[in-house]
Order: sequence, then C-alpha cells, then structure tokens
Amino acid sequence: MAETTFELRVHAITYEADGILSFDLRAPDGGELPPFTAGAHLDVHVGPDMERSYSLTNLQGERHRYVIAVGRDANSRGGSKFMHDTVRVGQMLTIRPPSNTFELAESAPASIFIGGGIGITPLLGMMRRLESLGRAWSLHYAARTRKTAAFLDVFAELERARPGRIHITFDHEPGNTKLDLAAILGAADAGAHIYCCGPVGMLQAFEQAAKGRAEDTIHTEYFAPAQEAARGGFTVVLKRSNKTLLIPPDKSILKTLLENGVRVNYACTEGVCGTCETRVLEGIPDHRDNVLSAREKASNKAIMVCCSGAKTEKLVLDI
Repeated sequence: MAETTFELRVHAITYEADGILSFDLRAPDGGELPPFTAGAHLDVHVGPDMERSYSLTNLQGERHRYVIAVGRDANSRGGSKFMHDTVRVGQMLTIRPPSNTFELAESAPASIFIGGGIGITPLLGMMRRLESLGRAWSLHYAARTRKTAAFLDVFAELERARPGRIHITFDHEPGNTKLDLAAILGAADAGAHIYCCGPVGMLQAFEQAAKGRAEDTIHTEYFAPAQEAARGGFTVVLKRSNKTLLIPPDKSILKTLLENGVRVNYACTEGVCGTCETRVLEGIPDHRDNVLSAREKASNKAIMVCCSGAKTEKLVLDI
C-alpha cells in the first residue's frame, strides 16, 4: 500500500435495499477528515494488493465521516463480496483520501440526474449538495424492483420538500417501463448539465441520446468497463525511474509495472475510477478508459495504465 493511505473505523452499516449496504466511516480519534466534493469516491483496501472505488453519498460539508454505499455484485472479483460478507462495525479499513473524476458543475442553471441501480450513489451526494445551495435539479432513477432501489426514504423526503423533481421507475415490475433517455434529454434546456451513472448499457444509450449537446454539459461515470483492455506488445519508458519495460501482449502496463517492483496507485484495474492516471511525456496512448473526456483523450497527455495501451511503439511516462 502507498503512503497516502490511512485507517478509518466502520462506525455503522446500514441496509439500504436488497443487496445494497452503506458504510459510515470515521477517524478512530473522532477528528476531521480530508475534505471532498460531490461526486467523489474513496479507494478502499479490500484484500492483498486490491482496492476498489466507492462513491461518497453524504453531504460534502460533513467532515466527521465518509459514507459510501456498496451493491453486492453477483460477479464480484472480491470487492463487494468483502464489503458485504467480511466488514463489520468497529473494523478498521485502509483507504485513500477522496478523489473526484465526476465533478458537479454547481453554477449550472439546472442539473438533471439519471441513475440506474447502484449508479445512484454518486448522484445522491450531488443532489444533497445542490439542495444545500438552493439550486434547481431533477432526478430520473431506474431500479429493477422497489426492493432493490436504494435511498427511497431520502428521495421521498426530498420530493415532499419540492414536488415534481423525482421520477422513479421499477422496470421489472408490472406497469413500469424503462427510462426514455431520448425524451429526458430532448426536454432538457440547452444549458442544463446532465449526469448519468449506471449499467454500461444505460450509459451507452445515454451517450447516444446526448449527441449534439455541448460536451461540457454531459457527465458520465462508469462502474464497469465499456470495452476490452488494450493488449501489450510495446515499450514503456519510465522517465523518473530511468527504466525501460517491454509490455507483453498478454499483460497490461499496470501489471507489468507491479511485477517489476514499480509502485503506482491503482484501484479498479478496469479504467473506471481514475486512480492510476499517469502523465504521458511522449507517444500516443490507445485509450480504453471511461474516465478521460474525448478532449482529454485527444490531447494524449494522460493514460490510465490499468487498461490502456499504445498506438506507437513506445510510450514515455512520468513515473
């Protein structure tokens, strides 16, 4: 683990819905925690050399705790299984300070949130922030059933405070239909900022429906990769370490770095959290992540070493 980690105690675990638990994490001495902004996530150590990223759901002004929500994934690679089956109240967890690759535009004239399943977690923190600022927002939330929908009590309270802004559908229950993303975006004012987080299929449909809108008003966060990781077969030069490594065809840059004793920060290993972002000094990356914007990818100034590769024979990295 890198030196930037620290220990927090699990103060409380709350049932939010079938398969979804929230974890209230606090400093052992009750002290203030590093600040965070709406949309941020924590990297949590969930096993030997394994970290996973979980979105913060509480109001960003709360400095005494971090609250994350974790959905149990039937295909868990170890993260959600560990959080659900192993973590208990009073246990210490190793985390990294919050970071944010899904930032909220607080000054937008209107904000529209679209969430699917566990993708509601970062959006909740954003809604709480805008509510505290008195800004306009609305939510479209899809879950399979009422039993699997998290934070329904929170949304009911928000809806009572200002009716007409929260729209929830349970698309596996009789009489309900899937969210009409084209209709939602079609009705949105041109200046509205629109945020989407959920399953890969929803995000891809959202991006298709959002074509033609200003790029800086469209925000997505993936919890799973939308494409396969790049293959190796190129050379990486580590400028600061004065090392040159050949990336084998069957391995990622990240795995090769770790096998050669080069320590870098990482969490998801799938290009969705942004923890392993590394500056590119020379060469053209083959971007396979879901973090960098189209503009950032075109600039070729950064790469997610967990999943991306190279379009050139050599990449020079600031490591």
